[in-house]
Parts: sequence; C-alpha cells; structure tokens
Amino acid sequence: MSQAIKKIVIAGGGTAGWMTAAALSKLMGGKLDITLVESEAIGTVGVGEATIPTLVFFHRLLGIDEAEFLAATQGTYKLGIRFENWRDQGKDYLHAFGVTGQDCWACGFQHFWMRGRQLGLAGDFGEYCLERRAAEAHRFSHLPNNGLNYAFHFDASLYAAYLRQFSESNGVKRVEGKIDQVLLRPDNGHIRALKLDSERELDGDFFIDCTGMRALLIEKALHTGFESWSHWLPCDSAVAVQTEAVAPPVPFTRSIARESAWQWRIPLRHRVGNGLVYASNYQSDESAREQLLDNIDGKPLTDPRVIKFQTGRRRKQWNKNCLAVGLSSGFLEPLESTSIHLIQQNIVRFLRFFPQTEIRQAEVDEFNRQSDFDVERIRDFIILHYKVTERQDTEFWRYCRQMDIPDSLANKIDIFRETGHVFREGSELFVDSWQQVMLGQGLMPERYHPLVDTMPESELAEFLAQIKGNVDKNLAKLKEHNEYLDKFLSGTTRRAG
Repeated sequence: MSQAIKKIVIAGGGTAGWMTAAALSKLMGGKLDITLVESEAIGTVGVGEATIPTLVFFHRLLGIDEAEFLAATQGTYKLGIRFENWRDQGKDYLHAFGVTGQDCWACGFQHFWMRGRQLGLAGDFGEYCLERRAAEAHRFSHLPNNGLNYAFHFDASLYAAYLRQFSESNGVKRVEGKIDQVLLRPDNGHIRALKLDSERELDGDFFIDCTGMRALLIEKALHTGFESWSHWLPCDSAVAVQTEAVAPPVPFTRSIARESAWQWRIPLRHRVGNGLVYASNYQSDESAREQLLDNIDGKPLTDPRVIKFQTGRRRKQWNKNCLAVGLSSGFLEPLESTSIHLIQQNIVRFLRFFPQTEIRQAEVDEFNRQSDFDVERIRDFIILHYKVTERQDTEFWRYCRQMDIPDSLANKIDIFRETGHVFREGSELFVDSWQQVMLGQGLMPERYHPLVDTMPESELAEFLAQIKGNVDKNLAKLKEHNEYLDKFLSGTTRRAG
C-alpha cells in the first residue's frame, strides 16, 4: 500500500468495535478519519462481562474516569476467579490477581513456602496473597501505589454504549447498516470499501474487522485461514442467561466445573450473568439449558440462548490492510476472562505498529508473531485447567486428563513438577497465576530450590510471618466490597444519557 493511513473503517460495534474506536480516536487525536459501521438488527455475543487487571491500565491510557465507567455499566470489582470442582469434586481454590509472597533473585516465593510447609511453619499458599484474602473476605478498597490488583465485572451492552458515547465525543462517525459486500482492489487484493445493504460504499485506507465470529473481512473476503484448537479445548458451545441479583455482589467470578461443562457466575450491581460452557460431543443443548437453569439463584431475566463456537485463532491477525479484533481474530473460551484483554492487546499493539507512511510487510509479520505468542500462552494457561485435574468421574474429564497437549505447556508442567520453577518467557501475561493454578489443581513440585536451605529455620519462620503480617495489616484497611462500591459511586456525575 503506497499511501499513508488517514481513513479507518471499523466493521462492527459491540465491545471490540467500540474499544477500538475509543482508543484510536482518543490516542491519535485528529490525525484519523474514523467511521464505525454497525447494524442494530445484528446482535452481539455480549457475554464478555469479566475482565483481568490490564483493563485498568487501558482505561487510564484513555483517561476514562473509573467511577463514571462503573456507574454507567453497573460494574463491580473483581479480585480473581474461584474454581470449584476443577481439581476434583468438592475441592475449590481461588486464582487471585495479586503476587503471592515475595520472590528472591534466584527463585520464587513458592520455594520458601514449600520448605516452610515441610517444617510446619507455613499456612496455605493463598494466605500470603492480599488479593486472595480480600476476595475470600468479600473486601475491596483502592490502596496507595496500586497496592491491590483488581479488574471489573460489567454489563457488556452498557460498556459498548458507554464507549460509543466516548468515541463519538472524540470525532468517530457511526453509520447504521449491514455490510453486504467487501470490495477488494484488483491490483493488490487489499480492501477498497465496504458496500452496505443501502448501496452506500464506505471506502478507507485501513479496515478493522470487529464482525465477530462471522469474520466478514479477515476471513470471508481475505481468506486468511483458521487454526482450530478444539482437540485441546473440546468445549464448543455455551448457553447464557441473566438473573436477578439475590445477594450483594462478591469481588470474584465463580467458575464451577460440572460433569461435561463449567458454569460461570458474574455478579453485577443490578443482576448476575450466568452461563454454561460445554462440549456438544458429551452434552446436548437441551440438557445444558436444563443444567444451567437448575443451578442459578434468582429469577431469570432473559431466555437462555445457545452460542456455538470453535476454539482457535486466525492464521494472521493482520492481513493486508485489515486487522482482526475480538471474535473475528479467533476464540478462546472465557475461563480466565481474557477475551477483552486480547481485544485491547491488538488495539494497543496496532497503535505501536501504526504505519508511518505505508504498510510494510516486515512490521505486519512482527505484529502477527507477537500476537501469536500472546494468544498461544493464554491458550496453554486455559488448557492447564482441563489437563491437570484429578477428576475421572465422567468420560469428558477422562478425555481431558489423557489428551495430548502443546509442547510449550507440557514443558511448563514438567519444569514445575520437577523443580517448582515457573519461568516467564518474553511478554507472557501470566506469571504468579501459573503457580496458583497448578497448585490449586493439585500439582505439587517434587523439590524446591537448594538456595532456600541456606536460610536458617528461625529466619524462614520470621520471613513467612512478616509477609503474612503485611497481608493481614493491608486486609484490615479494606472495606466490605458492596459498601465501598456504594461510597465510591455516591458522588459520581454520570455521563449525560
């Protein structure tokens, strides 16, 4: 492509489309002409209502006021995910967003904790993580110097509406209409324009595909290709329903493993989001509906709806003059609430790689390499929950225990089992989370780092006690979650409308 990018067309709204529009319009100032086309007649998946802490920094980058955002989206705070029945029936653990304990230059805190357990000096691993303790106690407050890591639960439809208003205030133009055809340039195969059902054509220099699983631009027009991961992640369906809230919202998501599925519960201020992710080879749509409705609290506010999907990723996130964002780029089930993180990653990475004068293939290739790395590591982390389990009560869980896994994950599991080490590679998202989940799933290392034995027993006891004491002290500063939310939002000036 020989000209500079000045005109961007975003195909599709929803969370992906309006997050993209918000970031480009805010951070690129008046340098771009941005148009977003969407149709009110086309629904969105709308179940991505739980996030991880990276969204906090995305909002800060855009200058979004947190109280205003929470008020507009009926949001609550999230400190982690409680996994129930994943290790085995009746065995639960909480994967929290914080750092557990204190590492040293040679090894992680888990090595000191393991020796402490052998000597009878250490408590449960989670006792040394503030976010874990706060989640279990249903407490939350903002602490100085980002002293508490947190994320959000929110209403996805309200979030898209909030970001639409934000984007339009920064100059984004919204066009109502359905995309009827994607028009390509005959010389290089790049996208020239989108033709709508009204016969109107939206031409642009660059196009961002936020059309969800339909992938109208990146796949149907550009034939980018798709790599399936369903052999590692066998769930291919979900049924979702919203219910009345019958209790104050807790600051964590619940993930409840069932016989051939897992159920989510996401507490908002005005309702609860519920869903069941299941494998159609092991469970029918009708039985999934029944199982979900039999395991909800509160009156249903919507009819259960079934969503079909295939786990995997597009072979290129960026192809020619088109970038895939959101479900058009691929799908990883929402077990660790990473969908919105991957949206923002592609947006922020695109801004870093934004073509100065023209699209250069070397930069496109590097963008795709980095995107592949990110999504593959998250993929491995999600597979970990299924593979490392003690459950053998159903055919589904027996398959998960016995299935082959990616070499990258097998290597990570082997290293942790044999040495207790978790090594971060490059810009890998999860670090402390790996050991939390592996320990929670029942994978205990065979040995700890020999450096730990150089610490006298009395010094180790003091070290562990000091960490736990600091956690206790900070925990005492936190308010009850719902009480803090009410106070935090009480003075909020909501956006008009």
